[in-house]
Amino acid sequence: MDEHVMEALGKAKIIIRDGKVMEVEEPQVDYCPLFHKYRGIEKITPQIIKENMEFRINDFGMCTNQRELKMADFLSFGISEILGTLLDEGIIQCAIIVCEGCGTVIVEDPELAQGIGGRVSGIISTTPLTELINNVGPDKVLNPENAEIDQVKGVLKAIDEGYTKIGVTIASADDAKSIREIESKQEGVKIYIFAVHTTATSYEDAEVLFEHADVITACASLQIRNLAAEKNAFSVGASIPIYAASYEGEKFLKLRIEKIGGIKEKKDAKIPDPLI
Repeated sequence: MDEHVMEALGKAKIIIRDGKVMEVEEPQVDYCPLFHKYRGIEKITPQIIKENMEFRINDFGMCTNQRELKMADFLSFGISEILGTLLDEGIIQCAIIVCEGCGTVIVEDPELAQGIGGRVSGIISTTPLTELINNVGPDKVLNPENAEIDQVKGVLKAIDEGYTKIGVTIASADDAKSIREIESKQEGVKIYIFAVHTTATSYEDAEVLFEHADVITACASLQIRNLAAEKNAFSVGASIPIYAASYEGEKFLKLRIEKIGGIKEKKDAKIPDPLI
């Protein structure tokens, strides 16, 4: 039996086994402007979450061997869209992201980065899906035997394979710190860190992320938003901002703006509720 545990839609814990939604916990956030805009969801409840997970399973095979892996851009601004742009422009050679059924993976294809990262977020643990691993490429999966999720080990694997310009998503302040330490010891290697799934981040961890990451998504994090305001960080997006935490991060956001032909100012933007 395969099992996939994630936090999604209001940071609710969800367990999917053999393509069926088995458990959905209460969400910590009741409202998400993205799901309101794209799915018409005005209030996040366990039943709504279950229905959305079932939609994803039926629509693109989430958490199954039938998973569709490639996708064109979905949002104007999202971490996977930014990574796809950086891959497309040759600014990074690979992106280290997480895919259900595979765990930590190394991808070079912009549409693969978007199809994996843009459709599913907040994966806590997963078990191997053989066909999915074969489609990604077993050599690009950190551990095909157990679908291990470990972004630090993913960075080390990418370096061992000869990549020198690496993008990596992290959901842990400790991972951001460890990856910067790795970079400092590797001559000629540049690593760009993208912080995701930041809802409920502590102020201390937010400080670490702003010190070590390049790009940070706000999600429903009160502390990330407050610290970004203190630092007057460059940002894009009104409802769910994405912040530049470094000079390179600001360049990446501006490159994405250029790629999509500019952004429109959004008036009376709604934000997640509550911010935590």
